[in-house]
Amino acid sequence: MSQLILPMIPKGATQINDFLSVWRGDQRWTYYVGMHPINYHDPDDQRMFRVVTSQLIESGSCRPTDIIKTFGVSKSSVDRALKKLRTGGIKAFFKKQIRNKSGNVLTKEVLEKAQLLLDQGNTRKDVAEEIDVKYDTLRKAINTGRLLETKDNETVISKSARSVSDAVAADGMGTACTRVGERVIASIGKCVGAAVHFEASIDVPNGGVLCALPALLGNGLCCGAEKILGKVKGYYTAFHILLLMAFMALCRIKNVEQLKKEAPGEFGKLLGLDRVPEVRCLRNKLDEMSVGDAAEVWAANLSDRWLNSDYEAIGTLYIDGHVCVYNGRLTKLPRRYVSRQRLCLRGHTDYWVNDAIGRPFFVVEKVTDPGLLTTLREDIVPRLLKDVPNQPSDLELKENPLLSRFILVFDREGYSPVFFDEMWREHRIGCITYHKHPSEAWPEEWFTEHEVVMPAGETVKMKLCEMGSLVGSGKKAVWMREARKLTDSGHQTSVISTAYDLEFTQFSARMFSRWCQENFFRYMLQHFDIDRIVEYGDIEFPDTEKVVNPAWRELNKQRCSLLNKLRYRNARFAKMTLHPVTENESKKYEKWVRKKAELLEEIENLEHQCNELLALLKDTEKHITWAELEEKDRFNRLLPGRKRLTDTIKMIAYRAETAMVDLVRGPTVDSPKARSLLQYLFVMDADIIPDVESKKLYVRVHGASTPAADRSMAQLFEHLNETETKYPGTDLQLVYESVTQNRSKF
Repeated sequence: MSQLILPMIPKGATQINDFLSVWRGDQRWTYYVGMHPINYHDPDDQRMFRVVTSQLIESGSCRPTDIIKTFGVSKSSVDRALKKLRTGGIKAFFKKQIRNKSGNVLTKEVLEKAQLLLDQGNTRKDVAEEIDVKYDTLRKAINTGRLLETKDNETVISKSARSVSDAVAADGMGTACTRVGERVIASIGKCVGAAVHFEASIDVPNGGVLCALPALLGNGLCCGAEKILGKVKGYYTAFHILLLMAFMALCRIKNVEQLKKEAPGEFGKLLGLDRVPEVRCLRNKLDEMSVGDAAEVWAANLSDRWLNSDYEAIGTLYIDGHVCVYNGRLTKLPRRYVSRQRLCLRGHTDYWVNDAIGRPFFVVEKVTDPGLLTTLREDIVPRLLKDVPNQPSDLELKENPLLSRFILVFDREGYSPVFFDEMWREHRIGCITYHKHPSEAWPEEWFTEHEVVMPAGETVKMKLCEMGSLVGSGKKAVWMREARKLTDSGHQTSVISTAYDLEFTQFSARMFSRWCQENFFRYMLQHFDIDRIVEYGDIEFPDTEKVVNPAWRELNKQRCSLLNKLRYRNARFAKMTLHPVTENESKKYEKWVRKKAELLEEIENLEHQCNELLALLKDTEKHITWAELEEKDRFNRLLPGRKRLTDTIKMIAYRAETAMVDLVRGPTVDSPKARSLLQYLFVMDADIIPDVESKKLYVRVHGASTPAADRSMAQLFEHLNETETKYPGTDLQLVYESVTQNRSKF
């Protein structure tokens, strides 16, 4: 039988466990097993303390928690000592540590000098001798990415070197005009545009916007531009102008004038040129490209491309009007109500057609706005019937009487039972909008909670109820589907629809997703300045153009004013009738009778004036031709060409950014955060390094402000590299990476 050892501890010692103890004196700490000393060290010798305690733990004499509780040391220090003992033995505690002094040697000034010497083509050895550091120190700095070395002595141009060369060129042909030969040849018509040629450049401002190039090309930036748009002569081609305008939009350079604040040579590096055109030249190029109706034809061609590229998105189309306010003095455009400013201002109305997540397909401009219903009948619906692909055949529509060709969603301005019935009977188009005149509230017990999948993919819980409703009055009444949403406050939002082939939860979700178009307008105004007038000039309307008769408008204005006055006086008269003064109060009674009689006389007079104005309105034409307008009432249309071109490019930029949002979005990154991250990415500096031998164009984006943003960008770069996009005009495949990735290979 084994015999237990009695726990005998020396007097004055501190117990570590049942068998171990330590006696801590002023000159020495002694460790005991029972009554027998096994080791000692000086009180201030931390190294021996770690050796002894780690040996005790490793031999099984005690546990790490015993050392932590007895001596009050941290768990991490105990774990480090134990790891050192297990990996290197006792001698590992006594090795001389070699500290890395590169942080002190390679200061910021030394690194800048070393980089300049490397950019000039000096060898590593020469650079190390010049800055007075060891060769290995310089090599480590290059391998860790703190310094950039050229490949095969290729010249990499720093930002400071580019600034010097651009300034020197100003004494000759102009700032940053370093390709003098090509420009001279282009000026005499012997060169059809400058060739795209990239030079190895580091720290290029706005270089991150090159990450958007695959998405821009995928959304048709260069599709048909050379054939459809007007011919551009000289050094810059149509592709250069389109790409420049798209990059400007994504970098939030909202107009051509703001390009003056950017270094022309630096922006030119993004296009593979020496510089971008100056403002006046850029305006002239835009005029050449948008000559005639070229911009409108190109926009229509892109619309067909977008409609055919996503069959699911075009099943439901959203239509809404947006007023572009005009504050100039060139012409007096008609006034219209601007809801975002709550004022009647001069301008023209653009009717946009978007999908369920806000991506635009096309826009219809109306200077003489006839209203949403007329625009739908005359402009939008005929175009959609012709352009929307994969519509059901006549046989399919006949076999399924509830099937619709496609669905239109709009706000209350389009509320019209007659229009709904017309669209369904003549074209089999379903319509969805809010009920303008809903009946009394439905009982709350009718509503049940549903999980509704929104068009963007998110799931929302709603309390919904559906019934069939006869909408309208008399012979114009139409039987429709009505769905209501019950909010937490008890309010019921009513939606009517002729989309008979959809579940009521689906058409409700599509109506409640109409905010996507409102967000689109707000985003385009804030970030892309969609309302800006980019061209000064006007053109006359055709003589047959229908406009609102100014005489009818004035009569209607007067009648509305009289109706408001009449409404106010009727309310006062009703109040006096409901609260009469008795005859007992003689003075008040006489005054009350007199005021009531005067009020009744005013009411009768106003009613008579309203009837006269109503008769005049019936005898006055509401719409007349432009030729019939008096000279004082005539107005012209602003030149549409350049604005239509720039608006189309901004639409492409928005669609490209939206496509990239899906690549960045994740569990911790929602759509708004993804857009903010992309806005930050587009203006970040980047290194542009061409590798002609491997046919690669490396775009190395500088690091973001947070590790989380770096991870999101790394995820985006992986998706972009999978597209294997080649920069147009070259055979170089774009390769995206962070500045910290593989920097030493250059």
